[in-house]
Amino acid sequence: SALSGSGIPSTTMLSRASTTVVRRCCGPTLARSAAKAVSARMPSAVASSHAASPTVHTARTFSTAIEDSLSASDAWQKSCYVQIDYTISEDATVYDAIQRFAAYDIGCLVTVDSEGHISGVISERDYVNKMALLGRDSKEMLIKEISTKSANLITATPHDSVDNCMQKMLSKDIRHLPLLDDDGKVVGILSIKDLVKAVVQHQEETIKILSDFALGRGGHFGSD
Repeated sequence: SALSGSGIPSTTMLSRASTTVVRRCCGPTLARSAAKAVSARMPSAVASSHAASPTVHTARTFSTAIEDSLSASDAWQKSCYVQIDYTISEDATVYDAIQRFAAYDIGCLVTVDSEGHISGVISERDYVNKMALLGRDSKEMLIKEISTKSANLITATPHDSVDNCMQKMLSKDIRHLPLLDDDGKVVGILSIKDLVKAVVQHQEETIKILSDFALGRGGHFGSD
């Protein structure tokens, strides 16, 4: 293997640097997996034009670029909610909401008033916790009687990062975030599952980029 200025084989330095970057972005488990994948595919020698320092710097640049570009809008485009009407009138019955939950296999809907403005959300948790306490019939109770009102609502914008959305969910112990545009109009809703899927995809892309750099392909071109 080629030697760096410090006398350490450059392939070893690259493998260590790649593992460090993946551990920061993806966690220790995926970091170990990435290190094994890179080591198994690493050529026995690396040309001097692929010295350790420039490669590691570029790998970090691309990794950071992906992380920074992963937004709520990206997660929304892959959400199951994007294909359905995720709003419901606050004057509809709770039973109507339950039917929608079952039909679309979802756990939350955005409630709107008579003018179509967001007034809150209704979730499975609202139904389970509040209906049981009130002892009312879901076919008689209106959504606005048990929904979470907009004044107490945690929201996000399409420009927020996925990481920021996760922080909001974890800090408030919630599983859904309505997305509002700059005018306060609802443009979508994200579930915790949508965010997890986005993060997993990001981790896979990061590992692929680092593997490509280790093989001298150039991570921005992607794996063959």
